Amino acid sequence: MISVADVAPDFTLPRDGGGTVTLSALRPGKVVLYFYPKDDTPGCTLEAQDFNARLADFTAAGTIVIGISKDSVKSHDKFCKKHGLSVVLASDETGTTSEDYGVWLEKSMYGKTYMGIERTTLLVDGAGKVARVWNKVSVKGHADEVLAAAQAL
Repeated sequence: MISVADVAPDFTLPRDGGGTVTLSALRPGKVVLYFYPKDDTPGCTLEAQDFNARLADFTAAGTIVIGISKDSVKSHDKFCKKHGLSVVLASDETGTTSEDYGVWLEKSMYGKTYMGIERTTLLVDGAGKVARVWNKVSVKGHADEVLAAAQAL
């Protein structure tokens, strides 16, 4: 699991709309990385909409927001179009980035265990170090809390 003050593992991932996003290329800007389980599910949709609604505020705070899941770029494109999202969504289909960040974990639902992304958000500072980590995120009010942390950094 990644901790505060760790160097955020670099990645280059394909993103919605085509092209790629590389973490290290975004320096010296701050970056919010929010890992989420699946496109177009209730909690993930609300989380994406909340971050999307605050994009101008994140931009004003010198912060880029990137959502990461194992969904394909095609799924991300469909998700963005359906919900009018402008937030960057990166596709980690291989799961390598999720594993590097320690968010690919054994989960349990209805008595069955399975592997999946644990909803986690990280705030990375302009030097590429983790400034804040939110584990087992509860979606309601989360984007506001992350925005306040980004504005204070």
